[in-house]
Amino acid sequence: MPSLVALAWGALALLHALPALVAFVPRLAQALYGLAPQGDLRVILQHRGVLFAGLVVLAVHALAEPGARRAASLTLAVSVLGFLALYALGGFAPGPLRRVAVADLVAVPALACVVYDAWWR
Repeated sequence: MPSLVALAWGALALLHALPALVAFVPRLAQALYGLAPQGDLRVILQHRGVLFAGLVVLAVHALAEPGARRAASLTLAVSVLGFLALYALGGFAPGPLRRVAVADLVAVPALACVVYDAWWR
């Protein structure tokens, strides 16, 4: 049976997997963010997807390699908490970004689990 920490790393990898798919399927940006990926915006959104793919790889690597967990937990905390902070500073806008914020908020307990495991256990 997988441990709670393993499940938390898996949950964080899954959270970042959907936005990572925008790198390969740009039209997902419309469904996820309400943005039509055209021109320069398409390139930026695809690059963002590539960066999210890196976060997925990092979370999976941290699952397998405990020595990577401190750096991975910090990087994923920047992603999750950074978006939540920006969303709050932006006034909690309704629409597609609210779904992203809810997903990140739901991920906070998993993030807390991996941070605790990496730094204090």
